[in-house]
Amino acid sequence: MNQEEKKVEEQAVQALIANTEEIVAAAPAEEKENGPVKQEADGENKIFRKYKIKDIVFLAIMAACMLVTGAIMPLVGQIPVFGIIQVCLGLQFSIFPVIGMMKVRKPGALLFMSLCCGVVLVFMNTVMFVCILLCAVIAEGLVLLIFRGYQKDGACLFAGTIYFPVTLPFLYIYYRFLYSWTGKEGQAVNAFIGSSAGMAVGMSIAVLAICFVGALIGVIISRELKKSGVMKK
Repeated sequence: MNQEEKKVEEQAVQALIANTEEIVAAAPAEEKENGPVKQEADGENKIFRKYKIKDIVFLAIMAACMLVTGAIMPLVGQIPVFGIIQVCLGLQFSIFPVIGMMKVRKPGALLFMSLCCGVVLVFMNTVMFVCILLCAVIAEGLVLLIFRGYQKDGACLFAGTIYFPVTLPFLYIYYRFLYSWTGKEGQAVNAFIGSSAGMAVGMSIAVLAICFVGALIGVIISRELKKSGVMKK
């Protein structure tokens, strides 16, 4: 083997060594670069995840929308018909919570929106404040038990459908066994707990249907907002 061939062989060996060193040096950098992505993906699969400021702000806005559009509650609260409040507010209290849950797919989203609403409701109707918090806890618990979180659209639809109708049995139990009434308010309460079984069942079905439609509208709106890029993940 002449010197020229040796020189070519040495150059090839050196090039191979240099290439190997480059690959070894690039591996940690690539691993470091992909590390946060993997961690973020793993975080998305977790059931309980940390809330960000933007999550809290968005949920607070949805709660404000619920309150503003539900301003008719004092007007219909004295009507002596079983479930009249739930019938009049079913759409608002299912559409906006579903949009909030579709955006912030984290356990506690519904409870947080209920708490934001309750801050205002507690001064007008304390029992309603306690009631919606209890219903939010029940809805969240069932979602975690059945769906293990809000990652599926069906979980948001389910929570938005049952959230407000569950207030009916709680209000009935409260007014029937724990509340004493007088005056005009007493007439409405008496009509609420004194309604016939047919009226109670019919209004309950109507409330459930209205809330299902509202939750479905909320899912459709959220999907369209995501497609248009208005509501990002």
